[in-house]
Amino acid sequence: MGASVELLTQDWLDAQRDATRDLPARPGASARVEYRVSGGPDGEVVFHTVLEDGRIAESALGPADPEPDFTVLVPHAEYVAIVRGDLDQNVGFMQGRVKVTGNIGRMLS
Repeated sequence: MGASVELLTQDWLDAQRDATRDLPARPGASARVEYRVSGGPDGEVVFHTVLEDGRIAESALGPADPEPDFTVLVPHAEYVAIVRGDLDQNVGFMQGRVKVTGNIGRMLS
């Protein structure tokens, strides 16, 4: 993502959106996702991402408004592993290290 930015900050969310801007569209892959990352140095961090056709349209600190399609609950250590590429989020979900509440079907689509 270019210059180093602190994980789980608005600058980091903006850099993530910018880094994925030119990925090919995935029609129908649209969802409002809330992430709750617990156990980090700053306590729980909540942010949301709006995906439209597989691309990040919006990403901001704070809960999703309106309600998210689903919420991802993940401990800080696992989230860091996902970001570094050491843990696939889907594998973490299957192993119970990442929890999801809400519309699981939307997550899988």
